[in-house]
Formats: sequence, structure tokens, C-alpha cells
Amino acid sequence: MSYGPLVEHLVKSVVTEPEAVSVKEAKDRDGLVYQVTVAPNDVGKVIGKGGRVVSAIRYLVSAAAAKGREKAYIKVLTD
Repeated sequence: MSYGPLVEHLVKSVVTEPEAVSVKEAKDRDGLVYQVTVAPNDVGKVIGKGGRVVSAIRYLVSAAAAKGREKAYIKVLTD
């Protein structure tokens, strides 16, 4: 199952430039990896203070994946 739309929705709800959000899905030996790219001025908003926002997004996506007996990981790509 693809969790890309969930990841995209969660990230777009946090950023100020939702049209710049890009989510790419890749298979890894451990599970699904979602590479998230956002506008340079939105990286801090996605990561959050002390990584709290990205941790919450990771928690939600991994919980949804666990229901389907899968593993999903999120990586925020920065330039």
C-alpha cells in the first residue's frame, strides 16, 4: 500500500508553500522510504523545534504502515 498521499497531506498542512512539496516513494530492504522535498524556507517548519513536527509525522505514517504490517520511513531532503 502507498502512504504517499498521507505523507503529502501531513507535510502540506504544515508548510506555507504547499505547491512546492514533493514526495517520492522508494522501496528499501527495510520497507518504504518517502523522500520529502519542500521549499528552502519551509524546511524548519517541517522539522520543527527539536524535530518534534517531523517526529509526529513519522509516528503517524509508521502507525498507518504498521496496521498493514509494513514499515515506512520519512526523510526530509535539504539542499
